[in-house]
Amino acid sequence: MAPHNDIILFHYAFSPYAKRIVWYPTLRGIEFAQCIQPPLLPREDINALGVKYRRIPILSIGRDIYCDSRLILQKLEERFPSGALGASQPDQKAVEKLLEKWVIDGGVFLRSSQLIPTDLPMLRDPNFVKDREDYFGNGWTGSAALKKRPEALVHMRDAFEFLETGLLADGRQWVLGTENPSLADIEAVWVFHWLVELKGALPRSLISSELFPKVYSWIDRFSKALSSAKASAPKPTTLESAEAINHIIQADFAEPEGQVDENDPMGLKKNQDVESWPIDTGSNHRDRGRLVALTSKEVVVVSQSKVGGKEVHIHHPRTHFTIQAVSETKL
Repeated sequence: MAPHNDIILFHYAFSPYAKRIVWYPTLRGIEFAQCIQPPLLPREDINALGVKYRRIPILSIGRDIYCDSRLILQKLEERFPSGALGASQPDQKAVEKLLEKWVIDGGVFLRSSQLIPTDLPMLRDPNFVKDREDYFGNGWTGSAALKKRPEALVHMRDAFEFLETGLLADGRQWVLGTENPSLADIEAVWVFHWLVELKGALPRSLISSELFPKVYSWIDRFSKALSSAKASAPKPTTLESAEAINHIIQADFAEPEGQVDENDPMGLKKNQDVESWPIDTGSNHRDRGRLVALTSKEVVVVSQSKVGGKEVHIHHPRTHFTIQAVSETKL
């Protein structure tokens, strides 16, 4: 049964991006349900909701469907303001945002993904290779990733050093000097946490607890804080596909319909037919529908679920997404 707050998280266990979203409500004690997805396409649950976006995680609150972990975290902060983990002071907000951009846009995650051990069975699975070729869109192969490993190690060693000699150099427990982990810690720790737990990813001669004791201690503190929070937080309810889909299409919208910024440089109009998609990865999968909201932070298009024929609102961030009008000939 879905929780009263209507939050359903679509994810799979070893997605590092999804971990960010699982961690947030766990640390906050926010109830949520989950619908576990396959790591490879197709994802029939997502298709049934009328969503083309292929990346994980996806979060639904009622018939509002949020794509991209950055937007999801922002929405959860806004929806549950009391006890929010985000910074309140302008200088700390800047650090929080810079950490998000450093890890996601600044190459830290990209380089970390090139350190996945090439002897993992999934890298020899042709279905996995085909799926990742579609995801990256650049002829991705396991052998190509192996060639990039030396440079990736150099980059990640530099990232560990930045934390060791910079943000954590004064011995602070948490990035912003808070008493407990904040959103800034989530924005920074997830890739390093993932790599440290990924057996065979990091050679001890270059990156280890002996060489970067403050970073490893920070990761360990974060893991313990998660374990402590998990012990008292509501346990996520796992929903089967049909149950999750039926709950969503029978729910109300979580947000009132927004407005389209008339001064937006794209020059789009409310109720115009548009398509929106990410420009970095997963670019072959575009959500198309009627434009109902456009701000500097997000775009919202109306789609129709394939089950029940109900309208859903698909939310994309503006960062690393593009949006364009759809000509009548393409409809």
